[in-house]
Amino acid sequence: MKATKFMMAMLFAAAFATTQVSAVPIAVDLELVLAVDVSGSVSTGEYNGQRNGYIAAFNDAAVQNAILGTSGGRLGKIAVTYVEWDSSAGTRISWTLIDSAASASAFATSIGATVRSGSGSTAIGAAINYSTGLFSFNDVTNAAYVGARQVIDISGDGTNNSGATPTSARDAALAAGVDAINGIAIGNEALRSYYESNVIGGADSFALLATDFEASFTTGIKKKLFQEITGIPVPEPATLGLLGLGMMGLFLRRRKLAA
Repeated sequence: MKATKFMMAMLFAAAFATTQVSAVPIAVDLELVLAVDVSGSVSTGEYNGQRNGYIAAFNDAAVQNAILGTSGGRLGKIAVTYVEWDSSAGTRISWTLIDSAASASAFATSIGATVRSGSGSTAIGAAINYSTGLFSFNDVTNAAYVGARQVIDISGDGTNNSGATPTSARDAALAAGVDAINGIAIGNEALRSYYESNVIGGADSFALLATDFEASFTTGIKKKLFQEITGIPVPEPATLGLLGLGMMGLFLRRRKLAA
């Protein structure tokens, strides 16, 4: 299924290029929406810790190398957009192409320049609905990027208490064409269980637990991005050492192909 979808994306981009000179969508391995919780339960310090986790992740060599890996027919590029949500959701950083270590670090810098957008209720369903509307399949003729996969990455510290239910939003997103909704629950195992039952869905979807907004969240985000980009699960516990071992394998495979 993934290989078929990848080939369809490539063929569409090629066909579109022959008919439209002014706006040719770029084929990428992944369209990824990062949906970040800024609801009232998230303090200023916790917001900064959450944001810093994403900054650290996109500056991380293992994550950058995962993006750039071209083995297995991958293109070595992804498109990412950064969304904040509380009782509603909004785009803070528009779709951005990441195809080099420099562009990954530039995206991290853009995250660092954002200012918190709200502090309302916890509306996970609204965040999923909004994120679903951002993907290329909604308006493929005007899309800047066309991905082989479409993934929503939700981080949050509480259960839904406003608006659409996460389950209905999840089911609608998957029906529309989203491949997976993954989550990182910031809190305890009960919240991760809630995410597993009500938020995540799709092929190879998963929910991770971060016990705080600092080191645990940063490590979890690095692991999460690595798995979303490569499709290679990182066993528990999620450590930078494990990420390093995974990336060593990718690096050796890339060298072998280049030889």
